Amino acid sequence: MHEKCGVFGVYCPGADVSRLTFFALFALQHRGQESAGIATADGRHLQLYGDMGLVSQVFDENALSQLTGHIAIGHNRYSTTGSSRKVNVQPLLVGSGNNILALAHNGNIVNSQLLFRELCEAGYIFHTTTDSEIIAHLILSAPATSWEDRLRYAMHRLQGAFSLTILTRDSLYAVRDPWGVRPLCLGKLNGGYVVASESCALDHIGATLIRDVEPGEILKIDANGVESYKEPVTRRALCIFEYIYFARPDSIIDGKLVYPTRLAMGANLAKEYPVDADITMGIPDTATAAGLGYAQQSGIRYTEGLMKNRYVGRTFINPDQRIRDLGVKLKFNPMKQIIDGKRLAVVDDSIVRGTTTPKVVNLLRKSGAKEIHMRICTPPIKYPCFFGVDMATRGELIAAHNSVEEIRQFIGADSLGYLSMEGLYDAIGLPKDNFCTACFSGDYPMPVQLEMDKLALENDKVPTADGW
Repeated sequence: MHEKCGVFGVYCPGADVSRLTFFALFALQHRGQESAGIATADGRHLQLYGDMGLVSQVFDENALSQLTGHIAIGHNRYSTTGSSRKVNVQPLLVGSGNNILALAHNGNIVNSQLLFRELCEAGYIFHTTTDSEIIAHLILSAPATSWEDRLRYAMHRLQGAFSLTILTRDSLYAVRDPWGVRPLCLGKLNGGYVVASESCALDHIGATLIRDVEPGEILKIDANGVESYKEPVTRRALCIFEYIYFARPDSIIDGKLVYPTRLAMGANLAKEYPVDADITMGIPDTATAAGLGYAQQSGIRYTEGLMKNRYVGRTFINPDQRIRDLGVKLKFNPMKQIIDGKRLAVVDDSIVRGTTTPKVVNLLRKSGAKEIHMRICTPPIKYPCFFGVDMATRGELIAAHNSVEEIRQFIGADSLGYLSMEGLYDAIGLPKDNFCTACFSGDYPMPVQLEMDKLALENDKVPTADGW
């Protein structure tokens, strides 16, 4: 399972907003590593710079010095609609004159093809293959004059997940969809304000967390401070995987620090699926806390048995075939002297396609593990996500067509236990109806097209300026 995008925005007169945005994006790097971009405004003009790569690869002192102004937005991308290429780098700059905006988007729009065709027929020209540009053009096409009313219009037309930071010539806007699928928070900094996908970005730049942006809320931030506009909400549906996997453990979402919830997931796994083992280990990095929780609850000592190469996949140099054949060894290196002859309780955050877990189990077997007992921090994933997680189609999900026992045999473990929904809710400690759990249940918070393609807009035959 892959990360989603990270978005950030800052309104802070007198501050070096491009530099603040750079360090905030650095803190949000885990949410997307394909591309990074920053847009700034000074009250009259908008500037934009972005490219493929990590934040530290895209920006240098010269690039940041060109991004002047007192307002900025930034974006780290992991592609969920539209392929990974330079034309799709965000923020997007759309419009002209007084009718111009820059937009950064985290999420996925499920009615994007319908809106795309409608906007094409109305004469709008597309330069990217992302649903984010559809949002931008939808805002510009709104039958309204104020930006607030335009955003309201777009919110009513859009179906899906969208946490947005939007830049006009003199204002910063933050928008969260009525379901609140993707996180977004508001903070204060030196007489100004910031918004970010996660609170860890605020910590890194010395900002103070105020609160989460509410589902269905539009924030306008300008010289007058913060104004809030709220649309009716019928169902909350925060992606539960923010707590399981996506968010950094030092982030606070809905008032909950993520790290203790992961400890509790591991502890509940130990209660539901105890085992006689010699050591407990978590698959790094996202299951490390859950592994510790399992160890604390079970009394089975915790140790690191796998070391992770955290830079795998973060280079533009393709491995040759010999290195590619190493597969999971390129990512994890087992410590044989710790594992050899031991019975292992191995905690992981999830099993999606079932392609990586058998390789990890095999790696541990070859390192001498006597027994391997897999413990998973989620219920079985049986349905795909359409709201900003590049997960898999239903046909690719191993739990959609196999029992737990069949999955255990396939991955080669001695036992396999999935955390129950009750155990998961208990670990997070928030009401059940706060979350989207469609990947477990198939109960989507809104109607979806059951087999959507992330390249659907590229495969659409409607012509654009780029001819795609």
